[in-house]
Amino acid sequence: MATALTVRGLDEELVRRLKLRAARLGRSMEAECREILRQALANEPQDFRSLAASLRQNLADRAHTPAASLVAADRAAEQADAQPVPADAEG
Repeated sequence: MATALTVRGLDEELVRRLKLRAARLGRSMEAECREILRQALANEPQDFRSLAASLRQNLADRAHTPAASLVAADRAAEQADAQPVPADAEG
């Protein structure tokens, strides 16, 4: 079932470039918009498992900090900020 989509607030320069691109490729603006959306979403994962696999693959070569370490560091920083300043330490 086809669905209509309205996009408001497009920059005039963007619309001009879209018109030129569509004309260059022999398409209507509507057909060009469909093709741009189709291409932009072609490699998007369709379900959660695919998305999770894609994220794992993209992050595989990066160093990771365990969440427990991040939480502990954050809590330590909060405690350090909450410590009262001794009266003789104020300049």
